[in-house]
Amino acid sequence: MKIHTVLAGLVLVASGAAFAQTTTLAPKDPLATPKIDQRDANQDKRVAQGVESGQLTRRETRRLNRGEVRIDKAEDHAAADGKVTGQERKRIAHMQRAESRDIAHQKHDRQVDLNHDGKRDGKNGKL
Repeated sequence: MKIHTVLAGLVLVASGAAFAQTTTLAPKDPLATPKIDQRDANQDKRVAQGVESGQLTRRETRRLNRGEVRIDKAEDHAAADGKVTGQERKRIAHMQRAESRDIAHQKHDRQVDLNHDGKRDGKNGKL
């Protein structure tokens, strides 16, 4: 009887110890910016879709791409010291929100390039 109690106790302790072990997560990469990177990819897709559909003229596309380059430079500058701080993330997110508004505005204004020749097609987008 005593052996069974001791064995049951050992099994209980061993299973409790195994259950109590927490999986140690790898330390967070201080340079990781997954939300920023995902938003950047989404904005690139939106611009590409605007070019394909003719919603963006060549000039608008160039301006939006320059904005994306500015954001990429800010991200590189933030990561240059080995860590992207919360304040730097907030600043980049603010820049991305502004760029997102610019993309939406440019895609929905009346300037269109339906034949993809780089010129605005007619007054108010009419042929």
